[in-house]
Amino acid sequence: MKTLFTVVQVPMEDPLTRMAIAALESEAKLREISLTISPDASLTPGSDFAAHHAVLFVTADSRESVKEGKFLYADRPRLIRETGELLNAIAPRKIMAASPEALVAATPEPVKTTRYLIGVTSCPTGIAHTFMAAEALLKGAAAMGYEMKVETRGSVGARNELTAEDIEKADAVIVAADATVETTRFAGKRLLETGTKAAISDAQGLIRTALEKEPSSKSAKGAAAPASTERKGPYKHLMTGVSHMLPLVVAGGLIIAIAFAIGGINAGNVEGSLGWALMQIGAKSAFALFIPIFAGFIAFSIADRPGLTPGLIGGMLASSVGAGFLGGIAAGFLAGYFTRWLNKVVKLPDQLAGLKPVLILPLISSLVIGLAMIYLIGPPVKAVMETVSAWLNGMQGSSALVLGLLLGGMMAFDMGGPINKAAYTFGVGLVSTQIYGPMAAIMAAGMVPPLGLALAATLFKNRFTADEQQASKATAVLGAAFITEGAIPYAAADPVRVIPATVIGSAITGGISMMFGCKLLVPHGGVFVLAIPGAITQVMGYLLALVVGTVVTAGALYVLKKPKIA
Repeated sequence: MKTLFTVVQVPMEDPLTRMAIAALESEAKLREISLTISPDASLTPGSDFAAHHAVLFVTADSRESVKEGKFLYADRPRLIRETGELLNAIAPRKIMAASPEALVAATPEPVKTTRYLIGVTSCPTGIAHTFMAAEALLKGAAAMGYEMKVETRGSVGARNELTAEDIEKADAVIVAADATVETTRFAGKRLLETGTKAAISDAQGLIRTALEKEPSSKSAKGAAAPASTERKGPYKHLMTGVSHMLPLVVAGGLIIAIAFAIGGINAGNVEGSLGWALMQIGAKSAFALFIPIFAGFIAFSIADRPGLTPGLIGGMLASSVGAGFLGGIAAGFLAGYFTRWLNKVVKLPDQLAGLKPVLILPLISSLVIGLAMIYLIGPPVKAVMETVSAWLNGMQGSSALVLGLLLGGMMAFDMGGPINKAAYTFGVGLVSTQIYGPMAAIMAAGMVPPLGLALAATLFKNRFTADEQQASKATAVLGAAFITEGAIPYAAADPVRVIPATVIGSAITGGISMMFGCKLLVPHGGVFVLAIPGAITQVMGYLLALVVGTVVTAGALYVLKKPKIA
């Protein structure tokens, strides 16, 4: 079969161009010519066309159809009128021509050249990774010549929301999220689901991957078929639970701290007092909902809405039987996977299908999960929690130091990644059981990487680029607010030196905090929670731990990083 490579040197979306390409494709089929069409106007006769029998240049200039060796030249009007004569030089017709009516019917749809992308970003806390991923996607799209709109689902809800018009004209959709994001609205589009870290590190690679995907299918009712997911599994389900329970823990912890500031350590004992009322709001209500919401949204992430009811019930039972946050995790995963399995195996006639989501699934799954939590899972997990609580409350000296070193190092190792989030989730879970020491070490250690880098970039300018020096002020603010991700740009540029330096500093901070017996009632907020009396105990020891870790990190960076060549 003869091959013809066609270089289109005029806009592909122009109606005249589409008519010329349609005529060329029709005549090529009649001659059994393999046709390749390229919009790359930079190609010239000097380019490598050895694999093709002939090369056609569709030009903008008005000129006669010309053949020079294997190269043919024609403008669009002549290509439309003289397609057959032009291709006769390559191969004669082998198939009878179709009727004009059939030819019109076979004309392909116009080539879509909108070059428009959309995306959604989200992370468990909705503070740093959400917006860093969005910024990276926007920059990557602009560098590739695409216009892009990104919806951010942060701590204050959705911003820059995608409209139906945005979705309709998009070439592809990228969902970069570490928590569950509803994707049914993207039915029929090229859809790539991944994590925020992938978007931050290689936005252009994700865009290429998304554009290579096949569009997702639509059911008869327009719902999206399951999309190919790059990021899934227990970590994402756990982070979905964390993202929904975190506001309860933060609000509840702050309210408890205010209650202690007003009424002292026995603020909840004088019924009717303001301190008692605040304890009812913070400890008895917000903290009471923490584990049920945590478990419920783990199950929701796994099984969608049918998993929410058994997850909430399982989480509430975990609290009531004393299984704590470990019981909540177990209840969430069990409820999610059991409900998803039940949804697949229960088959009902179409007339009764409406009963499944509102009656059958919640009833059966709630009974199974509830009985399992009371008789099978609750008692052993309660024993584990009691053992862990007694060990943590009784820790002194070297054991407290080791735990602080471990938790501190984990917070700096991947700066918002799975290891960081595992340590953070551990600390937040212990807050619900009135164990506050590990949370203090975790937050202090999480502030050290950006603070240490900002200090080093200020003091040792010859070891940082001009951009890194300029960004140091913003990095310091992020560190003070307990946003560890502020250190990511520095770590990405020089991971071999930056990560060890920050891990050392954060580990020392965590160890010192545990040694001083610091306690933190609030799992977020950074140094700004110091303004709330009672939120942090052993304040001077806590500040010392933070300062020492920051200075050690800056010193380690001075040693490890080499001066920049001017």
